[in-house]
Amino acid sequence: MKFMKLGSKPDAFQSDGGNIRFVVSELPTDVIVRVGEVRFFLHKFPLLSKSNRLQGLVLKAGEGGTDEIYLHDFPGGPKTFEICSKFCYGMTVTLNAYNVVASRCAAEYLEMTEDVEKGNLIYKIEVFLNSSVLRSWKDSIIVLQTTKSMLPWSEELKVVGRCIDCITSKTSVEPAAVTWSYTYDRKLTASDDITETQKRMHQVPNDWWIEDICELDVDLYKRVMVALKSKGRMSSDMIGEALKAYTVRWLPDSYDALVADDYMKRNRILVETIIYLLPSDKYSGCSCRFLLKLLKVVILVGARDPSKEELIDRISMQLHKASVKDLLIPAKSSGDTIYDVHLVQILVGKFMMQVGSTHDMNIADESENISLLALGRLIDGYLAEIACDSNLSISSFVDLAESIPDAARPDHDGLYTAIDIYLTEHRNMTKADKKRICGLMDVKKLSTEASIHAAQNERLPLRVVVQVLFFEQLKAAGGASAATNDTSHDSSMNRAILEEDWEGRVSENDDSLKQQLGSSKIKADECQDGDDKKSVKDKGSSLLLLPSRSRRIFDKLWVGKGQGETIKSSETSGSSQSPPISVKPGEAKSSGSSRHMRNSIS
Repeated sequence: MKFMKLGSKPDAFQSDGGNIRFVVSELPTDVIVRVGEVRFFLHKFPLLSKSNRLQGLVLKAGEGGTDEIYLHDFPGGPKTFEICSKFCYGMTVTLNAYNVVASRCAAEYLEMTEDVEKGNLIYKIEVFLNSSVLRSWKDSIIVLQTTKSMLPWSEELKVVGRCIDCITSKTSVEPAAVTWSYTYDRKLTASDDITETQKRMHQVPNDWWIEDICELDVDLYKRVMVALKSKGRMSSDMIGEALKAYTVRWLPDSYDALVADDYMKRNRILVETIIYLLPSDKYSGCSCRFLLKLLKVVILVGARDPSKEELIDRISMQLHKASVKDLLIPAKSSGDTIYDVHLVQILVGKFMMQVGSTHDMNIADESENISLLALGRLIDGYLAEIACDSNLSISSFVDLAESIPDAARPDHDGLYTAIDIYLTEHRNMTKADKKRICGLMDVKKLSTEASIHAAQNERLPLRVVVQVLFFEQLKAAGGASAATNDTSHDSSMNRAILEEDWEGRVSENDDSLKQQLGSSKIKADECQDGDDKKSVKDKGSSLLLLPSRSRRIFDKLWVGKGQGETIKSSETSGSSQSPPISVKPGEAKSSGSSRHMRNSIS
């Protein structure tokens, strides 16, 4: 830290009680200066020789027949006045980054200018500021922080502006040219302590300046960041990193600390400032996870609606990059759902509007397809998470499930998981509600593992189980007669992907579902291995894996009659399935059976 010593005489100031300060001298004091609650017993000559304001006040007091003068609203208080008084006496005083602003404002108050005496205090402080303090990175930040308590003096003297200019100019320096010390949290070290470092042989990071300016109060930080952004030299990613670091530094993690009465206003101002400073490019700079965390804070502290809308717009542009945990935003009102499902639906709606405004859904490019698929997995996972909420209405569940297009769900395993969890947690549902929620699912888009589990799921309506059995058998028959090497390769790849998604989206609250599915999968694989050695009739033995209810249903339904016959299926309870499927003669045969019948499932 830079410092400057003024004067050479020893310190002769002493205290007589808490509120009295005097100078030890052979000459009696002849003036009393009162600053706040402290009274200074001093001599007129050294004071009047350097302060134009004290000259006028002493003259006015003498005309009133008193030797006591009052300095109201003195910058820096009694401590700073003592520094100025010692300078007048020629005693040694030390100026540094912590007291230079207060001393400069006090000298201005006392009018210690060059007109009174050459080399006066104002001049010396300005030399120290311009030649030393404002050339130092850390001293500039310290000085800027101290200007807050000196307002409006520090603003009128342009100390604030000069500090900001110094800081922003140094942040624009190429890292290779950084020769001053800075604070940096080196994430590669085992310790989380912030370490002080100087440029050595290693490369200076591009974000070397972020940690230090995090020490500024929010209003000063805002001015520094605005100045940085106005220069146009800082990337959106770097601005985003700085805002994230400041948020982590000052926003508490706990719910109680966020909403505490003593800190609610401060936290509200802080989060609104962060949102105001977000990069102008809404597509870059800040991750979706960081923006969703800000949104949670905005809701908790009751920030203004414009801040909330700004976050919603930004989040919706990259919603597909979020995780299920990020979307678990607590509902504001008590007695309602645990999480704010309506807000998530708004985010999905805005995302779909942006996708639809750029390209037609049917001709979306590859990047949009990837985004839609990611969104589909996200929403299905979110539905599985919120399905455990007993207060979640079926309308909210269905509306959110239907808010994404079919293109976002190439398979319905995740949706089936969410529906099954909802049926488990809401056992008193009416048949109409079960019909409505199961109508979201297309059983033709279930994987083999999911189909096996669904066929054994007693929570599903009977018609859904029938359709699962029917279409699964159709897929098995069709695959046996028309499979090629290429399609087999693609099928194995798709199956691996679906298995991964299926396993990953199973909720912790439905562990039994995953266990049952894994058991069924093993049995299905064992049956499939035997297909190479058995006849088509033997394939039907896989039905023995199903419970008695499902086998009885299937035994009544899966009977072929003659070549060229058509097998029809009715829709599930409320399910939107494809039209009746015509099966080729070879596919409709049941090996080992001489009977050929025509049946329709109703």
